[in-house]
Amino acid sequence: ENVTAKLLPFGNESEIQVIANLPKGASLEETERVLFAAARRLVDLPEVTSIEAYAGTSAPFNFNGLVRHYYLRDEPQQGDLEVNLLPRAARRRQSHAIAIEIRKRLKGLPVPAHSSIQVVEVPPGPPVLAPLLAEIYGPNAHLRRAVARKVKKVFESVPFIVDTDDSFGVRAQQLRFAIDEDRLEFYGVEQQAVYDTIAALFHGTSVGYSHRGEGIYPIEIAIRLPKRDLRPGERLLSTPVPARHGVVELGDLVRLVREKTSYPIFRRDGHFAEMVTANLAGQLGAPIYGMLAVDKKLAKLDWGTLGRPAIRIHGQPTNEAKPTLLWDGEWEITYVTFRDLGLAFAVALVGIYLLIVAEFRSFRLPLVIMTPIPLTLIGIIPGHWLFNAPFTATSMIGFIALAGIIVRNSILLVDFIGRERQKGEPLRLCLVRAGATRFRPILLTAASAMVGAAFILPDPIFQGLAISLLFGLAASTALTLLVIPAIYVLFRDDLCPLSDPGPQRQRGRKPARAVIEEGREAGAPPRGGKDDASGP
Repeated sequence: ENVTAKLLPFGNESEIQVIANLPKGASLEETERVLFAAARRLVDLPEVTSIEAYAGTSAPFNFNGLVRHYYLRDEPQQGDLEVNLLPRAARRRQSHAIAIEIRKRLKGLPVPAHSSIQVVEVPPGPPVLAPLLAEIYGPNAHLRRAVARKVKKVFESVPFIVDTDDSFGVRAQQLRFAIDEDRLEFYGVEQQAVYDTIAALFHGTSVGYSHRGEGIYPIEIAIRLPKRDLRPGERLLSTPVPARHGVVELGDLVRLVREKTSYPIFRRDGHFAEMVTANLAGQLGAPIYGMLAVDKKLAKLDWGTLGRPAIRIHGQPTNEAKPTLLWDGEWEITYVTFRDLGLAFAVALVGIYLLIVAEFRSFRLPLVIMTPIPLTLIGIIPGHWLFNAPFTATSMIGFIALAGIIVRNSILLVDFIGRERQKGEPLRLCLVRAGATRFRPILLTAASAMVGAAFILPDPIFQGLAISLLFGLAASTALTLLVIPAIYVLFRDDLCPLSDPGPQRQRGRKPARAVIEEGREAGAPPRGGKDDASGP
């Protein structure tokens, strides 16, 4: 349970973003105050070199921001903090550990109600909309949002799920100018005149352009009200509006109506959906653990009249008559990656099996030769535990690569055993000589691969590959020299690829230990030709 599975380990980048989403309708100044308050809590971090604040506009976005649509963050209630860190070599902690401390420092930050503060790390692999993403499908928007609210509460109850948010938020208050058609007719005012007046009040009126300076684009000259006057009141409603017979005040033609805005509409591949997003922190940073924890709590939740949603781990639902929860985000990439790697591993095993069958002309002997392949896990899993590293996609690639190396070692043993058996030697004596003679080439092959893998061990992304090669080779090499002879002893001659082992097999033979003892007493050199000279 101490070795977790994850698509890729957390990276060690030199930047972290803090994303602030205030309720819609919040002012630019309010967003700026929140960003500055957050920056003051982070400025004394020893790894921080600078902090940049962007209110009402997007910060310079990377590939992660491109996928998450950060370039569209240009509304007053949206803000970013770009936290720049020291280079990797100049700090001890990785960026993920710093991000965890940033979340702790920002906990309890005074923000308006229904605000969302997220700490976003640069992903080491393919970016997604959110590491943990639940898409809610259903027959209507009201049901989808009700299910999403319950799912969001479950997200917030899991300790290692952080930065929880949803796609619809809360409905903001808006002020609508409702035109009274009867008064327009009574005062003789055209609708377009009212529209033009309101547009001039809130957006200003362009009166020309200034071509000063060396810039390519001219500077617009516009007349507009200062921000402090852009609020409903006597001054705003007393603005004159042209009529057929003079002017009329704006307040005589319109009514101010306060109402709530509508929810945003999201679709995925043409299907209406609501989304619940979150990040993961700590040891259980893979989405699978968040999904399992959420699914366990969803099963115990009282859904009432909503009905418990169906859970899907891949593919959009074909029937949306009932609510459905689809796990997406990093899990989708993890599922596809490990599925494809598993299929590739199965194809590789079949290919290895067919090659060995063609060489030894036996259908059972390849199974013996391929037995050490799963034994590599005996070294891979403890190796990941020792380095406190998750089992990642690169670890899986290393596991697949080991199959060819380990099979080569097995073939070296089996081929030597077959040659010795062809001479009519006793089985146990063949096994002893095979281990003594082939030990050195098997050891050198494994050692050379382990030395090459050691150089990529410090890399945070390819560490899993290095661990798999190092510890998998060490364990499988030692076990190959034990397992292959043990299987031969267990099945005796049945798995020998030779149909006719030689005439001495027909006359009967002494046990291998007796043969060895007789050779020692006679002082005769060991039988086996040149191959035996290289043994210990």
